[in-house]
Amino acid sequence: MKVAPTWVRRPLTVAVVLGLSLLLSLAPLLLLAGAVLSPLLPGRWRPLRLLAFLLVYLVLELAALVTAFVLWYLSGFGWQLRSPTYQAIHYAVLRRVLHGAVVAARWLFRLRIRTDGLGWSPLDDGVPGSENAMLVLSRHAGAGDSLLLVETLMNRDHLRRPRIVLKDTLQLDPVADVYLNRLPSAFLTSGGPGLAEQVGRLARGLGREDALLIFPEGGNFTAGRRQRAIDSLRGKGLDTEAGRAEQMHNVLPPRPGGVVAALAAAPHADVVFVAHTGLEHLSSARDVWRGLPMDADVLMRWDFVPAAEVPRGREAQTAWLFERWAEMDRWVAQNRTPVG
Repeated sequence: MKVAPTWVRRPLTVAVVLGLSLLLSLAPLLLLAGAVLSPLLPGRWRPLRLLAFLLVYLVLELAALVTAFVLWYLSGFGWQLRSPTYQAIHYAVLRRVLHGAVVAARWLFRLRIRTDGLGWSPLDDGVPGSENAMLVLSRHAGAGDSLLLVETLMNRDHLRRPRIVLKDTLQLDPVADVYLNRLPSAFLTSGGPGLAEQVGRLARGLGREDALLIFPEGGNFTAGRRQRAIDSLRGKGLDTEAGRAEQMHNVLPPRPGGVVAALAAAPHADVVFVAHTGLEHLSSARDVWRGLPMDADVLMRWDFVPAAEVPRGREAQTAWLFERWAEMDRWVAQNRTPVG
């Protein structure tokens, strides 16, 4: 799927703002309808909870888009948007939007986010190396995992400035489109040329407050994607990597190209591997409906590797990445919470 160019998307963003304003004006009626329907449908007030979260999300979306327009105007119609001051303001707005969404999810869906005691985050205050640039490599599974991770990187405990590698189709979300195109980000087209080079360019100049976030699997885990990834590795003659991927049953095999490019562009950066479990059963809109209210724990583990301990050279880094992903696979298998 090819995303429309910016000059097409921006008028659509204005239309979205008008549409959201109209929809929110109907919020009392929508909430009343949700309250009436909830006792008639399975789940504990599922329609009302989901509708309430949707309305909170729409309020945050609308506020962020209106703020983006104000910032564009104040910056001289976009002239100073890339200046440090306006970059900091955009990060601050995005931080508050994500925090609001996560707080709403925790309250409405009884979602609990915990960090495994065996893992630790070098982003915490007082931890040696916490002020170094970071390359964050995360598992990708389930609805909302990227939102939770970015919010964690940006919250008041960490205050990182994330540079995010993500699919170009996420520009269909107006807030992601506007804000991440103003901030350092890389929207990648699946199967497009020069993907690793784009990641490498994004990694250049990583500072002590920056965190480059990559999802090396390239998408949410499903059994079908896992098998297709294994077949693709074999088709490319990468039998060793295919054999390793066959031993991993809870994660997709990592794609090393972007990671290797990022490490080459920012050899001074420490690396953080993020494993998580709790949302992998929510891979479609139907799954989200069935899974609410969740009343579930999301367990996260952060494993820190200082820059000095990162292997050098593509072959060594590829083998290292597969080894760490195999560890992640075992951790997920041991910590996965049964659904239902």
